[in-house]
Amino acid sequence: MSEDRGVSGGSILLAFLAGAAAGAVVALLATPKSGREMRESLASWAREGGAGDAVNRAIRAAREALDGTPRA
Repeated sequence: MSEDRGVSGGSILLAFLAGAAAGAVVALLATPKSGREMRESLASWAREGGAGDAVNRAIRAAREALDGTPRA
């Protein structure tokens, strides 16, 4: 007997977010900037709203994956 192992939208989203986080870590470790320059760059990005924008996009993607319908 074969076992049906469907993949839910939530698990796909979780895999996507884990991959994105892993890619971000690799990018930070492979950057040619010094530690101080990288910290200043990340702080600037967070101050300019980059972190909030990324969270909002992730929430929107999660809702779309779970509902199956795009949101504005």
